[in-house]
Amino acid sequence: MKKEERQQTILEYLSKEHRVTSAELSEYLSVSEDTIRRDLKELSDQGLLKAVRGGAVAPSPMPLHYRKREKHDLENKKIIAEKAISYLKDGQIVFIDGGTTSLALVESFPHNLRLTVITNSFPVAMLVEDLPNIELIFAGGRMCKTSFTTSSMETLDFFKNFRADVCILGICSIHHERGITASLYDDSQIKKNMIQNSNFIIALSSSEKIDTAEPYFVSQLKDIDVLVSNISPDDEILKNYKNKGLTVL
Repeated sequence: MKKEERQQTILEYLSKEHRVTSAELSEYLSVSEDTIRRDLKELSDQGLLKAVRGGAVAPSPMPLHYRKREKHDLENKKIIAEKAISYLKDGQIVFIDGGTTSLALVESFPHNLRLTVITNSFPVAMLVEDLPNIELIFAGGRMCKTSFTTSSMETLDFFKNFRADVCILGICSIHHERGITASLYDDSQIKKNMIQNSNFIIALSSSEKIDTAEPYFVSQLKDIDVLVSNISPDDEILKNYKNKGLTVL
């Protein structure tokens, strides 16, 4: 089998399994693990997968730009929002990031909910404007036009001035070994800062982001308290996350 055919087979295999080891691919393709490692590095350099120790994981299938994400998978975002809303109580200070799933949660806020929301997301801020009992504190800085958020040193410094009761984290990718990762460096640093300055972390993730990885590290799984997804907590793909000690909804 030629290299191009072998690498295409690797990608097809990974799209079905989400994660694969070098040993599995070596046996499946009848080539050495050294050959597989070289293939995985080449494919990783092209952004087609994420090479990890002993194998590879699939990248998140989500589009990068906010405008393409905002209408994507709306029903599953509503399911996630309905599960997560129970964690929000009157009087809390809540960090909310710029994920579109986080936005779906804000859309589900009842009118009588009393919170202080601290966010760097323009769409979240626009929604909160119409909620009479929500106090809004907006994190300034340079605007990232890809995510419709502020994302700069000023934004990072701003979040350090607060200690949130709850952090709502819309994530790009989550993996039971690599933790939470992001596709944009500045976004990864903002999320990391939010986590460090919060008492309780809720990660929102659709099933298609589970067991995927992106280039920029955000946090280990041990830093997260709850993982909320659109699928049943008993789904097999969530087993590894339960074993890591996460509450899974």
